[in-house]
Amino acid sequence: MPNTSSSDAKFFPPQQNPLLTRLIQSIFYLVVYFGYKIRLVIDDRDVAKLREIGDQRVVYLPNHSNLDDGLVIFLLSAHVGQLFHYVVAYEVFQGLIGKLMQKVGAYSIRRGVGDRASIVQTLKILQQPQCKLVIFPEGGCSYQNDTVMPFRSGAIELSFKAIAKLAKQETTIPDFYLVPVSLRYLYPGTMEREIAKTLSRLETALSIQPTEDDFYLRLRAIAARLLTNLETEYSINSVPEEDWNQRIKTLRTHLLNYCEEQLNITPATELPNRERVYKVQSILANLIELSPQSTIDYQHIQQTTIRLLNFDAIYDGYVAANPTPERFLATLDRLEREVFQIDRPKSKGLRQVIVKIGTPINLKEYWQAYQSNCGVCPEDNSPLHQSLSLQQTIDNLTAAIQHTVQTNLVNQINSSQ
Repeated sequence: MPNTSSSDAKFFPPQQNPLLTRLIQSIFYLVVYFGYKIRLVIDDRDVAKLREIGDQRVVYLPNHSNLDDGLVIFLLSAHVGQLFHYVVAYEVFQGLIGKLMQKVGAYSIRRGVGDRASIVQTLKILQQPQCKLVIFPEGGCSYQNDTVMPFRSGAIELSFKAIAKLAKQETTIPDFYLVPVSLRYLYPGTMEREIAKTLSRLETALSIQPTEDDFYLRLRAIAARLLTNLETEYSINSVPEEDWNQRIKTLRTHLLNYCEEQLNITPATELPNRERVYKVQSILANLIELSPQSTIDYQHIQQTTIRLLNFDAIYDGYVAANPTPERFLATLDRLEREVFQIDRPKSKGLRQVIVKIGTPINLKEYWQAYQSNCGVCPEDNSPLHQSLSLQQTIDNLTAAIQHTVQTNLVNQINSSQ
């Protein structure tokens, strides 16, 4: 499929150039260290796990807490000496950076719609010998350093479909690995100076005169002002003494309903909020292209969707439960995005990103178990029974991988304290 850089492109395919990718890998640790203040930390035993299955088909499934996660995974590819492919949000493919991403193996997915071109490309890559594909199963950035959002099952479902296609071509079921990957960012030291500077910038922008020396109380004062401002902007009546988590839930619901009503979208209440937001963004992008002069306030709807994604996983008590510099600064980053209308707040200092590799899961074993399970039920060996059996396997694997990623994040936290 030919590449296009025009605004009406619906799919950006991978155009991996191995030589160029290897060249970029050779210098990328310097780019990430000096440009983004990130240093990769990974145990040699985890590197050995990846190299042991280096000749097999592998799908990497990392958590997605930070906008820099893609850089980290590319750095990991350089560290283990492999070429990866990456499924990346369609919106990221802009200008020179977008073209460069295609050259190193990234391709687009339009979230919120059934992106057939991306699915076909994924299945094609998964059937390639020695394929290495990266999919973030949370489906978006959580902006929380040590907790994960619910994993989506699409990556595992497509992997099984790829095995089914390969099974028709080969005499034996091939090895096919899913690898849980935990990414956790760690600031050395207390970061008190940067926290104080960021609090002051936000207080100034919101016209707040700090009355407390305690950083956490100042953070809550900023959050309270911001919550009230948003409720006022969207005409939401609330009681200041009401539980914050209830107010946040009400705000999310109101903002999502507002977007869907403005665009005349029937609410798909069975879907997670994040999926509904992606659908809004996709429809909005089409409307902007087709009817740029509409009386609908596209800009405000777009800003509302950004707010929904920015605060999707936030809850009161996240910092108080474990007031680490990482949780504090991750929350401040969210507030900066809202107050200063920026996508990527300035890095607050050098971060180590600790990469933990879970035990690789060979789907070959689960495929055989599924086949055997259907085989012992001849009285109900219908396509529906098979579909349900396979779906249960997919759901169980998704839950297991999410649990592994979350457990390894917690273990990293405990070992660093």
